[in-house]
Order: sequence, then structure tokens, then C-alpha cells
Amino acid sequence: MMAATGLDETILARLVHCFYNRVRADPVLGPVFATRISDWGPHLERMVAFWSSVALMTGRYHGTPVTAHAGLPVTWAHFELWLALFRATAVETCPPAGAAHVIARAERIARSLHMAVEDGARAAGQAVPALR
Repeated sequence: MMAATGLDETILARLVHCFYNRVRADPVLGPVFATRISDWGPHLERMVAFWSSVALMTGRYHGTPVTAHAGLPVTWAHFELWLALFRATAVETCPPAGAAHVIARAERIARSLHMAVEDGARAAGQAVPALR
């Protein structure tokens, strides 16, 4: 996978750190993350392991991302913004084949997490905005 994408652990770590710097600075996404993450070091390490598992199939990540995101107060607009920041960061930090690889996975992940958020909102009796 590394040869096909040009990705490695160093590139993925740079992607994750640059991306979450942008997320934290974003006026919409920053507050959503700030209310849930007080110690960014462990979160960033976990996200590097996650992307290593997703992009390079290393199996480093052991967690339940759907469960962690199910109760978030976000809409598809938040996920679109997250994707826009991720795409831009991937293009800037990864080789072209690697950027395409992680972007495709991020798009699938965003849709899955959005469905989990919708399901959680429905279970709580909240209105759910339609996905475009």
C-alpha cells in the first residue's frame, strides 16, 4: 500500500497534525472539538493510528469511531466542512496518489459517521436534516 500511494507513517502524522490544527482554528468545527477534547496529544496519536489503519491497513487503531461520534450535535454541513478541510490538507501534505487514497476513505467515513449521528438523533427524538 505504501508503494502504491506514496504514504507512510511520517506523511500521515503530518496530515493529521496539520488537519487538526485547521479544525481547531475553524470557527464552526473548533468549538465542537473543544468541548470534547481537552488533551490533544493523545487524541492526535489516536488519529494517526486511525489513519495508519485506514490508509495503510496497519491495524494500529483499536477503537469505535461510530460510537464516539453518534451523539455529536452536528449536521451534514459540519461533515462537509470537515471534508473540505481534510481534502485541502491531504492535497497539501500527501503525494497525489496518497491524497486521492485518503480523501476517498475520508468521504466514506464522513457518510458513515453522519448516518450514526442521524441514528442517534432519531433515537433521541430529534429532527434530522436531510443529506444532500
